[in-house]
Parts: sequence; C-alpha cells; structure tokens
Amino acid sequence: MAHIVIIGAGLGGLPTAYELRHILPRQHQLTVISESPNFTFIPSLPWVALGLTSLDSVQISLEHRLRQRGINWIQGRVDQLNPDTQQICCGEQTIVYDYLIIATGGELALDALPGLGPDGYTQSVCNPHHALMALKAWQKFLQAPGPIVVGALPKTSCLGPAYEFALLIDYVLRQQGLRKQVSITFVTPEPYAGHLGIGGMANSAEVVKKIMAERDVEVIENAQIKAIAANQIHLGNGRVLPFAYSMLLPPFRGPHFVRQVPGLGNQDGFIPVLPTYRHPEYPSIYAVGVVVQLKPPEETPIPLGVPKTGQMTEAMGMAVAHNIAIELGVISAQPVTPTLDAICFADFGNTGILFLANPVLPDVVTGKRRRAVALSGAWVSWAKSAFEKYFLAKMRFGTAVPWFERIGLKFLGLSLVKPIQVQSSGNISQEIS
Repeated sequence: MAHIVIIGAGLGGLPTAYELRHILPRQHQLTVISESPNFTFIPSLPWVALGLTSLDSVQISLEHRLRQRGINWIQGRVDQLNPDTQQICCGEQTIVYDYLIIATGGELALDALPGLGPDGYTQSVCNPHHALMALKAWQKFLQAPGPIVVGALPKTSCLGPAYEFALLIDYVLRQQGLRKQVSITFVTPEPYAGHLGIGGMANSAEVVKKIMAERDVEVIENAQIKAIAANQIHLGNGRVLPFAYSMLLPPFRGPHFVRQVPGLGNQDGFIPVLPTYRHPEYPSIYAVGVVVQLKPPEETPIPLGVPKTGQMTEAMGMAVAHNIAIELGVISAQPVTPTLDAICFADFGNTGILFLANPVLPDVVTGKRRRAVALSGAWVSWAKSAFEKYFLAKMRFGTAVPWFERIGLKFLGLSLVKPIQVQSSGNISQEIS
C-alpha cells in the first residue's frame, strides 16, 4: 500500500487527487493538505473584485466531499518538508509519504517592492482574500473616482488577469456612467502588449492593442515599476502615474517549505521536473501547476514568467496521476507528459479574447507552435461563464476529466497528455527547464 500526499487543493491539486482516486485501488491511501477549507475557481476572482459575482458562488467546501470519496483531508500549512526521510511537518502533525505531489500554486512575492499589495497601496486578484479586499477598495473608489492603473511587475507569470481586470473596469464604469471621469492606464513588463510571457502568439498583439485603443486604455509597454507610493506609481523611465485605484499583479515564487530545502527548487522556489513531472533528484516528489519550473521560450528585456493556465495545470495533474499508477503497477502503459496545450478565456464584460497556444512552449527545433491564435467576440464572455460552471460542477461531483471532455478536446485538436519516448536505456532523464 502506498501513501500519496497532495499539497494544495486548487486547479492542480484537486483534479489530481480525483484522478488518482479514480485510477488507484482503495488499498492506496490519498491525503490532501490545504490551507483553505474551500476550492476556489481562481479565474473568476476579477469578477469578484469588481462585484460582478460573489465569492461563495465560485467556491466549494472540501472536507466532506473528499472524505466521501475516500480521500483524507488535512487543513493546515506545511511548515517543513524533508525529502530524504519523506516526511512533512504540518503544524503538530508529521505525515510520512511514499509519493508527494506539490500543487500549491505560487506564493505571492509581495515583498518584491515596498507598497505592493493590499497591505500597501495596490490591490491584487490572486487569491480570495485579496479579491475581497480589492472589492472593498473598489466600492470606496466609486464614491470618489480618479485615475486607475492596472498592470504587473517583472517576473509575473500570468498576465491574462491584468488585461481582464483593466477592461472589466472599463466595462463596469461605462455601465455606471462614470467612464469619462476616469483614465485607465495599463502598465506591462511585456516587450509588447499581447506577448503574454510566451511571444509568437500570431495575432494576439494586434487583437489586444485594438481592444485597448477602442476602450481608450493607455498601454505602457516594456515598463518596469520601480517604486509605489500612496497614489503614485514610479516607472523606470522616470514617468510618475497618479492613481486613485490600482491593481498590480505581483511576481510569484515557490512556497516557503520548498525554498528552505537546498536543491529542491530553483532560486525562486520553482521545482524542476523531468518529462514525467517527477523531480530529477527526488524520485518520490512530483510537481503540478504554477510551482513547476518552465523556461520562458524567449528572453525579454524585462524578465517574465511562463503562464501556467488551468488547462496546462490540469494536464500536468493527469500526467502525474498516470505515471504514479504505472510506478505502483496499477496500469501497464507508457509514461506520459502533458502536452501544455493552453486555452485561456479573458472576459471584458461585453466581449473578450480567447487565447489558444498549441502548445505554450514552442518546438525546441523549429521554434514554432502547431497553432497560436487570439479570437475576440461577445461569445468569449459567455464561454468563460459556462466553463466556470462546468469546472465547479466537476469539482463538486468528484471527477477530473470525464470522457466527454476528452472527446471535446480531441475534436478541437487538443489533448492533455502524450506518451513519452523512452530512451533505449529505459531512463527518462531530460529535465524540463
């Protein structure tokens, strides 16, 4: 009997736990550890922050659901990990594992710049608590409107929510008849708007810039935020942007318990993985989602992180579940790796953009993707709302990727995982960097 521990119960951890429970016989023990009692559909937090939906409508409680499905539940913070003894310290508990899946998501590096975050002068939509604080600040802002600055700091790894938030603000203000009183400035470390940390996204720059211009949003590209003061953002080029409300995405890093173990993560705490998403030095450890170390496909003047969308994260989890099942002798098959195909819905109120990168990381030889496209229209808003409801239903029901979803992805020419070409020696040694 093996004990498999999953740290994190978000877009990566929860589907992975469900998939493992589906594949593995009940003799194998599963434990999920999470600091929060709830699963939150993180992509909906920009809506929460602007009062367009309630937080409880995008959350589900976990303990009862997991225990019903034969998955152990621990609510708490992991304080320490010893990969040599395969032990986790969580408060006063010590948990021994045979396999560990780290799916915590990213830790917000709010100390990257003084004044950053809700405890400083700006807002964030990266976790439920911050979204509620952003909503409170937004309601106060509406009583005395002024300039708005939305954007991201260097090393931010998912810029979609910043674009979404800036254009949702435009939509909400127009609905309330306040848009003419408010200037909106978008500040991005990308070399150009629509780069998204991956570049080569075909028409994404054209589509993004067109919508920004139509909505009268000023875009400042290749910009590094150097200082944040009360009601002022200072850029590296010397420009000072006044604001009455600001939402800035912070950089991410790996969790503290990873950063304190030498060799477990890189300098920012992101975890290196083999194509199986197993750690190259600690064979009992796998990683899923934002915490995985992925090398940007191209260097940019200001460093950016690689986005890990929900679909990419889910694919990593499916690959890890499959590969652990092979290790345990439950299934006989080739190891698999996630394709890293990505679909991202960005809702702007009455329109939106669908970004599709197939895959996110281009081919190492050709430097190209099979597909890269950005499509816009009102249907994107409807599609994101429908997907939110569908994903929450899956998490309530206790399934990861049902058969009809796999067929739907295949119809679109997408897949979550693919077989790994194993070397003649039988080893899988190439590290994903």
